Amino acid sequence: MTLPIETPAVLVDLDIARRNVLAFQAYADRHGIRVRPHIKTHKLPQMAELQLDAGAIGITCQKVTEAEAMVDGGARIKDVLITYNLLGEQKLARLARLNERVTVSVVADNATVVDGLAAFFADAGKPLTVLVECNTGADRCGVGTPSEAARLARRIAEAPGLRFGGLMTYPPADGAARVQAFMSDAKRLIEAEGLEVPCITSGGTPGMMQAAEAPIASEHRPGTYIYNDRSLVARGVASWEDCALTVLATVVSVPSENRAIIDAGSKVLTSDLLGLTGYGHVLGRNDIRIDQLSEEHGRLVSDGPIGLHVGEQVRIVPNHACVVTNMVDAVHVIESGGPKGTWPVVARGRVL
Repeated sequence: MTLPIETPAVLVDLDIARRNVLAFQAYADRHGIRVRPHIKTHKLPQMAELQLDAGAIGITCQKVTEAEAMVDGGARIKDVLITYNLLGEQKLARLARLNERVTVSVVADNATVVDGLAAFFADAGKPLTVLVECNTGADRCGVGTPSEAARLARRIAEAPGLRFGGLMTYPPADGAARVQAFMSDAKRLIEAEGLEVPCITSGGTPGMMQAAEAPIASEHRPGTYIYNDRSLVARGVASWEDCALTVLATVVSVPSENRAIIDAGSKVLTSDLLGLTGYGHVLGRNDIRIDQLSEEHGRLVSDGPIGLHVGEQVRIVPNHACVVTNMVDAVHVIESGGPKGTWPVVARGRVL
């Protein structure tokens, strides 16, 4: 089917996205897990409200400006966790203003961040809730041991203007056992000092259907699950039928029998590989590989006749849906098989 949409374009199938959200919410509800989805995947207030309607208790953001855009654009978005070490007076000033409007929590994994937050919020009208970020195997941010988590929790609890809110981690896909072990030890040490641990929040789409294997965590923060992508299909977490976000492209040249060129390059499909070969999957054509990208061109190749003609549209599941969202000003929403309209990606590229 040819869609009356100028290409390249990012399409979002609302029916699939809704089904994905409801599937994980049902799992979480069965296991008593609160859901706090990460909006980095869609950056759309409408999608966040869909997640809240399904039962999510709030949203996760990575930047203060993302959180501002989501709160400004979604009347029902009232509870935000920002999972990033925040430094700098301008960020903290924006954070303080946002904290007066809605319920905001942030994370920290070192004393410098905690002390900076305390210095700014000591005289604020409303205290800021801070969670300790813990490294449970992903080796990105996070304190490395439960005893470090306990020490930082005490520092937060004793800091003016701050409230200790619990523990946060982003584990690897197979990390449920490590989350359970680390967080159990950290919680025990913190409670031994007379502090409560109100929340333990874990995250990630790849391991979300194993979240119940770490019952110490009261909350889960999936992001990509709303759209899914080629990387998750490769992991066996999703099927092509579960992929709500696709890139619509037009064939602009067929210079040889086994090669075609589309009008979608690195400026929409991005250069993310995530360990895969090629830059996306052409739906319905397992024989085609997207083996090269320039800024505005994508090269499709096949071992046999490629069977495409100039002017034909193809739909591509990208390797990584989250970064594709950030490449466009708006997405084209599809519902019941047809165009529903365009939604501006309000939290895209917000850096000011």
